[in-house]
Amino acid sequence: MEGFGRDLVGALREVVSASHWQCVGAKETFRSGCTKLYSEDGEDIVLIRPEGDRFYAMDSTCPHEGGPLELGEIEDLGNGNLVLSCPWHDFDFSLKDGSSSSGLQNQVYEVRVFDGKVYVQTPSALSLVPLKTSKLHQSVTDSSSENTPTFSLESTLCSWAAKILCTPDPEEKATLTHRAQELWNSGKITEVGQSEPPAQPSRKADLTVVDPGRIKRGKGGTLASRIALLHSLANIEQWAIDLSWDIIGRFTTFRLPNGDRLPREFYTDFVKVAGDEAKHYMLLQKRLVELGCFFGALPVHNGLWQSAADTSHDLLARLAIVHMVHEARGLDIHPQTLNRFATQGDEASVKLLEIIYTDEITHVAAGLKWFTYICSKENRDCLSTFHELVPIYFRGYLKPPFNAAGRQSAGMTEEWYLPLVKPESEELRTP
Repeated sequence: MEGFGRDLVGALREVVSASHWQCVGAKETFRSGCTKLYSEDGEDIVLIRPEGDRFYAMDSTCPHEGGPLELGEIEDLGNGNLVLSCPWHDFDFSLKDGSSSSGLQNQVYEVRVFDGKVYVQTPSALSLVPLKTSKLHQSVTDSSSENTPTFSLESTLCSWAAKILCTPDPEEKATLTHRAQELWNSGKITEVGQSEPPAQPSRKADLTVVDPGRIKRGKGGTLASRIALLHSLANIEQWAIDLSWDIIGRFTTFRLPNGDRLPREFYTDFVKVAGDEAKHYMLLQKRLVELGCFFGALPVHNGLWQSAADTSHDLLARLAIVHMVHEARGLDIHPQTLNRFATQGDEASVKLLEIIYTDEITHVAAGLKWFTYICSKENRDCLSTFHELVPIYFRGYLKPPFNAAGRQSAGMTEEWYLPLVKPESEELRTP
């Protein structure tokens, strides 16, 4: 009889496994709130327990720009409509079906509680601790400084990059950016030079920096929430200025297979990107003042620099993640963001958002241009290289909806991003 019991337990375990139900722990393990579950396939899940014995689960990365949903806030919108709001930009996702008022969609998973244990239906093994990740891709670079010419710091583009990255005040940062852009374009700065960018850009001491999960943002339905959204965008643009100067200053030792440096045109393109981002910041700051606020009045977070840190050793990865994933995602979300302001009659904000959108298309195009250029010089297949790098440096899958028209304007056709969307899972059986 004892053997029969063991056989029965074993058979039941096989049924559970075949049905893709993963036991993640005892019910008491999970307090009210959110818990991140690490997935074997890299598509991590957030387990959500609003109250009592109700559990929900969805992908832990926000389909907008990859924000950590496990740091988000559970909100009750009434009539039993519970949502999880992303801590970065406040996009909400229904706990029931993953839908969002922004038009985005997140993947949800069925959760069951049986015999005091919590089960999530997914074919991939789950863990409460990080699972072993794959070895990071190394790009073909030559970091040797031998035979590298030196230039007077006052005369090089890299000296300006380092100076701007170390400037804490965002308005001064923007002003210096436009000055450097003018000097470079006029030929008064003649050499790229070389310098060591800081590990992280400087920020004003009076700026309140908090964890992403502690930032409250509205959805554009009131003046206060529109201010919060504009403030969030200004923070993004501040980081975007620094990302542009960092790619200029950090990869000066990069060499093509024939030993050549990157052409001057590469630096010209990213000086323009930096100038655009500086313009965007100043426009947003001006609009905030018009609405009775200013940048720094609300808390900000530093989560957007993580992609720079992760790709600091690999130029192709930097181009792929920052410009061809994150900035392209900005194109995707533009229609919903614009609609939030348009429905409130905020035409001034709509106008500046349109300016930003038009410029951002060229930024995605710049990333694509130099990604394909380097791949061609290194005899790499552009698409397969992109599809290899994104899963390494961007956790999770790319998620629709996509602004196909905006991406197409930047030269990014569907063959670039659709293969990185989570494939349709086979229909899962329930026990």
